[in-house]
Amino acid sequence: MAEYEGNNHSVSMIPKEAALQALNTIIQLHFEKTLEKKRAVDLQKKELWKLFHLFFLFLGLVFLGQAQSTRLQCRHCWVPIGLLSMSHLIFYVSVAQTLRCINGFKYQRRCHKLTLGLATDRLRQLKMRGGAGVDEMGDELEIHYQEPPESYFGFVFWTSRDLLE
Repeated sequence: MAEYEGNNHSVSMIPKEAALQALNTIIQLHFEKTLEKKRAVDLQKKELWKLFHLFFLFLGLVFLGQAQSTRLQCRHCWVPIGLLSMSHLIFYVSVAQTLRCINGFKYQRRCHKLTLGLATDRLRQLKMRGGAGVDEMGDELEIHYQEPPESYFGFVFWTSRDLLE
């Protein structure tokens, strides 16, 4: 135990090759995550288009059925009105959930892009400094997950960090 306490204050030296390999691994990971989030956003957008197409097809069928009906009277109009109201509610909730997912993926993608940029910058600095670069950089080699500033959300009020988690 005393041996551990004595070594606690010493500075550990990281070989340049290990630092380069670690930074390259971080860059590769965040690049892959960025592509993964892009594919997820594209998939959600396709899902959103499917929702729009299905909803408008449903509306067309209901209105066509109502226009073709000879037996529809005022006392029976509550059925299509109720059906359309329920379908609008379901459609609205589905679109809101899909947009929430899209915004969450975009936020995560932005975080990965910022982290990727920081790691790339640190790798460039390390390569430019040469052999003594690892010793000079010290704690700067540590790459933390980056988040965009609060202004990233802009004027989208229903998007917040609480919705993304």
